[in-house]
Amino acid sequence: MIQPNDLQPVEERPAPKTPEELRAIRDGVRPVVMRGLVAGWPAVARASEGDEAIARYLLEGGVTRPVNAIGAGPDAQGRFFYNSDLTGLNFIRVQGRLETFLQDLLKARGVSNPPAMAMQSETISNLLPGFHRDNRLDILPDVEPRMWIGNRIRVAPHFDTKENVACCVAGRRRFTLFAPDQTANLYPGPFEVTPAGAPISMVDLDNPDLQTYPKFTTALENAVQATLEPGDAIYIPYCWWHGVESLDPVSILVNYWWTEGEPEGIGQPYDALLHALLSLRHLPPAQRDAWREFLDYYVFDPEGKAGEHLPKHAQGVLGAPSPALFDHMRSLIRSTLS
Repeated sequence: MIQPNDLQPVEERPAPKTPEELRAIRDGVRPVVMRGLVAGWPAVARASEGDEAIARYLLEGGVTRPVNAIGAGPDAQGRFFYNSDLTGLNFIRVQGRLETFLQDLLKARGVSNPPAMAMQSETISNLLPGFHRDNRLDILPDVEPRMWIGNRIRVAPHFDTKENVACCVAGRRRFTLFAPDQTANLYPGPFEVTPAGAPISMVDLDNPDLQTYPKFTTALENAVQATLEPGDAIYIPYCWWHGVESLDPVSILVNYWWTEGEPEGIGQPYDALLHALLSLRHLPPAQRDAWREFLDYYVFDPEGKAGEHLPKHAQGVLGAPSPALFDHMRSLIRSTLS
């Protein structure tokens, strides 16, 4: 059997220098490692001087507000996950000063089995103005960067409804990625309890229980993996599952999330998934089959021809996208809910 840490490598390409070169990577709809994409950042240079140096650097440019962090006890072994009966999560959320968090992070290096700790998804522009000014990614000038800091932590495979460029600033990070078509083989957890709004895989990448989750072997056969060094980056396509492991006692990552091509005012696909579960999942098989055909015609519409036989003034919800059309759709939906 393929071992979780012996997977096919993620494709590597030269670091793009223009949005057009990044577009060529994105058009492949596959993960791509971009070695050295942010190697010129001052933050990466300071990180090469040691953990204390990068901690000082973060604070030198000014800190404007408290930060949110999560923590789990030593028994979690760095893995942020569910509790034992899946009724909650195995970590707590706290808020405090970045300086205090960094002090605790540096102290934890000397502990043989430290608690897991992480500051996650903090917007940089309104937290660290100096860092934001001096460490820019010109190929994504209009995307708000976010910062992630932690020790040796493990984040379960999950997906984001966005494209992502993740840049390693300090410490090494290992990414294990799965295409959306591997969802069934990843055994997603409950919708009601999630670390960040979407289900995560139940499978422990470091120690998969193949008796309980036998189809995970197929996921591994189709997975790709990469380890980023400071200065490297990875492109993660829309809705690709990815598990992330921080391999060093101090790890800092900056990522860029964005969604291109969504018309203004459109609803959220994840919300539609929940509504579909409410409306379709528990129908008899023959009825589900009928609705699968209707969804393919009206929603996924592979040839883009649904409603084209109607005059434009009569196409209604099948007409060209616009904020007014989406408001009309929301009105229709509200009228059906009870």
